[in-house]
Amino acid sequence: MKRLILILFLILSPGLKSQEVTLLQFQDEELSLSSPSEQQVEYFKPVFIKQLETLDRRELTKFVRVKGTTAKLIKQADSYFDKMWYAEAARVYDVVLEKSDAEHTFKLLSNAGDSHYYTGNLEKSYKWYHELYETFRERITEEKFFKYAHSLKGTGRYRRAAKLTKLFRQKRDEPLNELDKDNVTSNAPALVEIKNMAINSKYSDFSPMFHNESEVVFASAHDSSFLTTRRYKWNNQPFLDLYVAKADSEGEDLTSPKKFSKQINTKYHEASVAFSPDQKTIYFTRNNYGKKLKRGKNGINHLKIYQSKFVDDQWTKAVEVSFNSENYSTGHPSVSPDGKKLYFVSDRPGGFGLTDVYKVDILENGAFSEPENLGRTVNTSKKEMFPYITENALYFSSDRNMGMGGLDIYKADYAGGVFGIGINLGEPINSNRDDFSYIIDENNEKGYFASNRKGGKGDDDIYSFKHILNLNAISGSIQDLISEDPIADAMVSLFDKDNLRIDSVLTGKDGSFIFENLAPSNKYTVRTVKKGYFEDSLSTNTKNNERITVTQSLKQLKEIIAEEKGVLKLETETIYFDFDRFNIKQQASQELDKLVEVMREYPEMVIKIESHTDAIGKKAYNKYLSDKRAKATRDYIISQGIDSSRVQSAIGYGEERLLNDCADGTRCSRDKHQQNRRSEFIIVEM
Repeated sequence: MKRLILILFLILSPGLKSQEVTLLQFQDEELSLSSPSEQQVEYFKPVFIKQLETLDRRELTKFVRVKGTTAKLIKQADSYFDKMWYAEAARVYDVVLEKSDAEHTFKLLSNAGDSHYYTGNLEKSYKWYHELYETFRERITEEKFFKYAHSLKGTGRYRRAAKLTKLFRQKRDEPLNELDKDNVTSNAPALVEIKNMAINSKYSDFSPMFHNESEVVFASAHDSSFLTTRRYKWNNQPFLDLYVAKADSEGEDLTSPKKFSKQINTKYHEASVAFSPDQKTIYFTRNNYGKKLKRGKNGINHLKIYQSKFVDDQWTKAVEVSFNSENYSTGHPSVSPDGKKLYFVSDRPGGFGLTDVYKVDILENGAFSEPENLGRTVNTSKKEMFPYITENALYFSSDRNMGMGGLDIYKADYAGGVFGIGINLGEPINSNRDDFSYIIDENNEKGYFASNRKGGKGDDDIYSFKHILNLNAISGSIQDLISEDPIADAMVSLFDKDNLRIDSVLTGKDGSFIFENLAPSNKYTVRTVKKGYFEDSLSTNTKNNERITVTQSLKQLKEIIAEEKGVLKLETETIYFDFDRFNIKQQASQELDKLVEVMREYPEMVIKIESHTDAIGKKAYNKYLSDKRAKATRDYIISQGIDSSRVQSAIGYGEERLLNDCADGTRCSRDKHQQNRRSEFIIVEM
């Protein structure tokens, strides 16, 4: 009987259509691939939590508004949060905050922001932290503010992060010189250009690594020999070997691939390499084998990291590192820029998830310290893989919750020996497929990564990337509607597609403003406020790395004060009501908001409201309906903060004061009847 033995496969296996980094099957000395059934942790979920997964948007809103449901949801979310099941907690908090009428308390917003923060969803954590900051600014702790600022930077809102950090420190009388180390402005979001490499084959090509000054070593299932004797039985593809290719001067393409070294490549898999700073030592991942495959106590063949030295222009026989084991896998090495630390991935006991990132010290005598787990800021209950360490950041891939799909590439800032929370690099680096083995040059400008995204040449392809200058901007000018004179010191705010404020600036003497470093092809709203003028908003879209120019013309508040036959009135656009209704519609509220603005500008102003109808229908009912509309209008104005004493009266006159001859029995056009349906705002005092 054939025995099937599964081991964790830390190198991305070629030929697997979904490209899950998962398991290898061993059958005697032949290898084939198998998709695993990933271990899942089943959390206890009450019935009302399970229901969330099956409801559409409308049903969900109705469900959470059933009496008592919101309280249960909050209690369950808090329970998840206390257990550090942040992905589950984030899901329920979102439902409560977005679908229910629950009060947005400090704790609720804080926990929701934290839940998304700890799962790496910086966009959602920003949303709730932003509301928390705007609503409870005086209660924000230093720790909470740090997370808020981190989410701002993680979502490209660098200028706001710098501005708020400065204000926060000033308020606490803290020194501002530390801000210079933050590089917020210089790290403003850049655009990324990616390109599929010429070396890619129809098989799997991945795990690039810089070598010498103009070469890249990578793993590939492509076999360059004339005869191929050993192949996977599962997919009839060659085994993985290491190759070396030439990089062009711009680092945009790789050419002339050839096998790396006969001393390194074997009949089994080699992949995921790292070099010492002097390029004289190589670390790489290989199946655990000597003359034949070796198996641990459970009959499993694990992966190990091997080491080789470059002596007399050739690589020595590889030896395994001391922290390998027969009973668990170790792989994906990455050497720190100073050559003193080695980072790697392992499924050894004691980790947080399926695979975790660890580090060891490389001692002067060539030995290694005991492995140290990088902790919860990097590792999760899922798979963390393909680490790449730079002077100030760790890049790695993970299939954690809230990602874009498959493996995503994350960045964890590194300073003072401490790693920050991993931030998803987003598009176009990440896709809805697997994206991994990311490396970047010392100038943080260009590099390579692998992906099995659509449009590639094979199972996995290597892509180059480079950051290009971000020219996306919205600029413009603010002017007076009538005189067309520029308006200085107007407050112009920019809002994103979710109506969250990104930045605010004051116009210059010439009425100009600009917002830079924006995302391409995104919708934005420009909103302008200036004392003595009506607030104005306009929507616009950024293009592909271009500057968009807009102009806003503001109307002075006093311009809607008009005199008609010796009577002062506030002239607004016609306020419409639905047929036979007296509730305030959105269009009506927008016009009434203008009236409210004028009353705030003139605090002594007192008005009276008169509402009128056409002559269609019975006179008594028309008078009743118009009176209801007048009083609904009054109630709306008062609800916006205007003292009730400033609305002297609100009376409906029905069809008693027609503006034309369209009385009962007279045939009139629809437009003429419409002229009589109106509300008038008469100024009594000013």
